[in-house]
Amino acid sequence: MCGAQHRKAHSPGQTCEGNCGTKLTSCSCHPTCTALKTCCADYKAYCVEISPYSGTSFGGTDFIVLDATFNISSQVVCRFNNNTDAVGYVDENSTGHCISPLLYETGWIPLHISSDNGTTFSRVGAWLSVHTGKLDSQFKAALVNSTKWQYYGTPNVGGSLEMTWNTSLVRAARVNVELWGYRETGEPYSDQWQGEWEYLYSLAKDQPNSGSFSFLPKPAEKGFSSWELGSVRVSPSAYPDGMWNVQAAWTEDHALAWHLEEKFRQNSAVWALDKCLAWDQLENQLPNFLSEIIDCPCTLAQARADTGRFHTDYGCDIEKGSVCTYHPGSVHCVRAIQASPMYAAGQQCCYDSTGAQVLTADSIGGSTPDRAHDWGSPPYKRPPRIPGQSHWVYDVLSFYYCCLWSDNCHYYFNHRPSSDCRRYQSPSSAAVFGDPHFITFDGVSYSFNGKGEYTLVTSAMKKLTIQGRTESVNGTAIKATQLSAVAMKEASSDVIEVRLGAGHDGLQVLQNQKTLSFTEQSWMDLHGVFVFAPTSANVTVMFPTGAGVEVRLIQGTMTTTVLLPEEFKDSTRGLLGKMNGDASDDLVLSNGQAVQNHSNPEELFSFGASWAVSNMSALFTYDSAYLLDTYYHAPRHDHTFIPVFSVPESPDDPLGEQASEICSGEGSQFCRFDILVGRSPRMGNATRVSFQSHISLVEDLKPVTSCGWLSPPINGKKAGTTYLQGATVRLSCDDGYTLSGSAERVCQQSGLWSGEETSCVVPSNLTGIVAGSVIGAVALIVIITTIVLLSRKQKRKAARANQTCTSEAF
Repeated sequence: MCGAQHRKAHSPGQTCEGNCGTKLTSCSCHPTCTALKTCCADYKAYCVEISPYSGTSFGGTDFIVLDATFNISSQVVCRFNNNTDAVGYVDENSTGHCISPLLYETGWIPLHISSDNGTTFSRVGAWLSVHTGKLDSQFKAALVNSTKWQYYGTPNVGGSLEMTWNTSLVRAARVNVELWGYRETGEPYSDQWQGEWEYLYSLAKDQPNSGSFSFLPKPAEKGFSSWELGSVRVSPSAYPDGMWNVQAAWTEDHALAWHLEEKFRQNSAVWALDKCLAWDQLENQLPNFLSEIIDCPCTLAQARADTGRFHTDYGCDIEKGSVCTYHPGSVHCVRAIQASPMYAAGQQCCYDSTGAQVLTADSIGGSTPDRAHDWGSPPYKRPPRIPGQSHWVYDVLSFYYCCLWSDNCHYYFNHRPSSDCRRYQSPSSAAVFGDPHFITFDGVSYSFNGKGEYTLVTSAMKKLTIQGRTESVNGTAIKATQLSAVAMKEASSDVIEVRLGAGHDGLQVLQNQKTLSFTEQSWMDLHGVFVFAPTSANVTVMFPTGAGVEVRLIQGTMTTTVLLPEEFKDSTRGLLGKMNGDASDDLVLSNGQAVQNHSNPEELFSFGASWAVSNMSALFTYDSAYLLDTYYHAPRHDHTFIPVFSVPESPDDPLGEQASEICSGEGSQFCRFDILVGRSPRMGNATRVSFQSHISLVEDLKPVTSCGWLSPPINGKKAGTTYLQGATVRLSCDDGYTLSGSAERVCQQSGLWSGEETSCVVPSNLTGIVAGSVIGAVALIVIITTIVLLSRKQKRKAARANQTCTSEAF
């Protein structure tokens, strides 16, 4: 096969060597060629797929090159991102292998493969590097009782530690267990700031690959205990200690309490306080990032609904039992998806069981901003943008120093105070569902049954474009259409398309016209966009502006929700209207002319048709004869397709009774249309569910008023930690103090607290003082009067004695 491919390389225009992603004159090397059956004969040999396609950013994943045969003597070199080489190998089946290297970044990494020891790199593919916290547990080694590992050496925590792994991750009979450390060097925010992983020492060598290992930790020797963050690696014993580019299983990175110096074990609290104070001094010298991070949503409902800007924090997830190790008292946390622009800082927001935001001023389990976003930030590679590790260095280890290993959290929260939600503004939402029915950002609902490709949203200011494709419902017999694909991009991002899969039993996601597989990972960092697909019926696309697009498959029908933050106000056009809070100007044709009668279906049809996309602006993929004939080589709006505009109400309709049973309440007209015109009770029910979901989303996103955190008075306390409109906070004083001001304050619609500022004062006993003074003054007068009277009496006695003496003398 290799020889044949080599001969083809001499036929101009016939080979994919050096041409992956392009359409040649006689054949294609473009990703769509497989479905269209137009691929060059050597397409799969040069434009390669790999398995597995993903692994931890720490490296060590052995993957094979599919459908390409290598010579046994081939010297394989794999080049990642055009700058990191790893030596591969060829197995006994002539299959080429690569070992993923350490990468200080996440996302799809360009991969080039050489079979001539790096002279030429003729094969092209891509490798998905994954944040260790997001990596599926089956792909990493596990710390048994991870809390014990990270508290080891603190009071009452000791004994053996254990770890486990899937033996298939390391194909070797015997393994070494090694400790690797991570640190960042150079002056923060300077060009010299670097992150580095380094082999430290082996915990065990030449151990049976049994899938588990336990040991009794000792303080590290030779200064290694100065490394406080790291990971344990399991790798084949055949290789030298600390060798890169070998198949390996890694644990998650963690605080290395178990190998810290003896001083830590003797008095962990004192040791940790010293570290906390040093961190406090360092933070005082670093730039203040707090002003540029996004504010938290006010409620749990808002936080979970604002999917364009916030995503579940895996360390505190209500869907997984609310195991919130670092946020006691919280049931769910979210992280801002985008890092802040200048400092790549992150935002974390946590909520209690009532749905209220938890603030660090009230609880150790509160929301905390991060100097380094946990998920990193493009262009990654250097601090503070390195995924996971930069966050550990600046935000997590310090939490151990100040809060977990000692009781000095006030130092930590001084630099990481919760952002409250007074500046938070909910996004606006719009939806397309069923036989397409539309609800605009400003709440106008209508139906448009055109067949073609149309602009749902465009914003020149934000460079966002979202397009929708509709197709006939169940062939041509039924005069109705449904949404079948949504394509989108923002600025220079990848183009993301989500479309109905074959048989309408799942959603298919494409990146730049290439199908993405979510079999290994549910989250992908792409160029200028993130995609989350936890199931085949649930896809969320997130852009840097905070725009979010949710695509859901409900009973075989596609529903799309678009969420846009306040910054899009007055800048949107298209079928989902002008987002400005004014419903009257939502339905405007692409030429600027307004729809005069919103209840006229024909006029609405003309409005929708005006938003057909042009050939030049279409973002969709055309990888089948049907798509090419129906959309690419035809007008983007099918003028020959005239839908049924109104619901036929026939008493003899066999579906009439079902329509009455399924459809009721608000939005029932859409449900009835899809059953009686679309001839599908299932679609009608899906429409009912989609409509109700949208109403619930709008309710969850309703703006709420926050009055902000209210402090307890000095020498007093408060009852109540909710600060939204209508909330009451009661204030009281400690024994020996008197309350001055309001004992109860209520958050008002204006965003201000009712009443007067509260303080606790020392009681002043004025009556007692006055009475004491009066009594004292009276007593003093009595004493003085007594002294004067006694003095006069003495003088009179003396005078009589003198007279007696004088008369006797004479």
